[in-house]
Order: sequence, then C-alpha cells, then structure tokens
Amino acid sequence: MSSAIASRRYASALLDVAVDGNFLETVTADLQQIDEVLGASRDLQLALKSPLIKGDLKSSILEEIFSGKVCDKTMIFLKLLSHKKRANLIAEVVTEFNALLDEKNGYLNADVKSAVKLSDEQARELVNSLSSRTGKKIRAKMSLDASLIGGFTAKIGDTILDGSVSHQLQLLRKSLSSATA
Repeated sequence: MSSAIASRRYASALLDVAVDGNFLETVTADLQQIDEVLGASRDLQLALKSPLIKGDLKSSILEEIFSGKVCDKTMIFLKLLSHKKRANLIAEVVTEFNALLDEKNGYLNADVKSAVKLSDEQARELVNSLSSRTGKKIRAKMSLDASLIGGFTAKIGDTILDGSVSHQLQLLRKSLSSATA
C-alpha cells in the first residue's frame, strides 16, 4: 500500500474516532503541536523514517517527547503508528487529517495572487465571490505577484482561476491571430 493511501486511511480512522468520541478539538490541537515539533526537528524526522530504528524505540522516543503534552488518545495513536511500522508517516497523517477535517467542515484553501495589495474589503469580496462559486467556505492565502501586471489568480485545489491582465492579453492575442488566419 502506498504511503499516501496509508496516511489517508490512518487520518480518516483518527478523524472518525475523534468525532465519535467527542474529542476532535483536542486531537486537532495535539496534531498541530506534533506537526510543529516535527517541522522544527530534522533529527526527529530522520529517526522516525529510519528503517534501522525499531518500532518500540520509535514509540519510546515519541512517548518521551509528547507524554504530558498531548492527550492519552493521541499518544495511543502515535504508539499504534510506531508498532505498525508507520511512524515515518506521522507528518503525512497530520496533513491528511487536516485536509479531511477541512473537507468535513466545508473549507477549501485558496492561494490568491494579485498584482497589488488588495484592501480588506476587496479581499473579502473576492473570498465571498470564490465561496459562492465553489459552494464552500474559502480560506485564502493572499500574496503579491508583480508579473500579473494587474488582476489576480486564484488556485483552489487543481483549479486555477485567472483574472489577470496578462492572461486577458494572451486571450486577446489568440483571438486576434485566429481571426486573421
């Protein structure tokens, strides 16, 4: 089984148990903390991915780091991953868990690039427009891209909405060249 499939299955199982057991907020906060620790420690990442370190030792390492900092249920989950020789997937499981939680709550992440900084009102209108277009709540990450000349692009999942001036000029160029041919 590929790591992506396994990560999604473990994340889905954890989400289901957390929802059924009514401790979703606790697990979500725990996973955020785990993700931060993993992101800050390259040594921990390497230890969890190493095939030379046995699952029991990985479990002990995780227990030493997170015991008292995460709830018992999250700790049991981490130990389960270690004993199933899946400790190397913890970061991927956290990512998948967050994606499944967003999906469950009706959120989509959008990467919005604009030629100039949008005012708060413009950003809010853009997010509302994207939300009505997708039928889901949008969590937008705004950034600047001077190469756009004007307008914006929004990437939502695999979909790219291009309302930039440079894209409009390309469309106009294609339209004019096909009309003369």
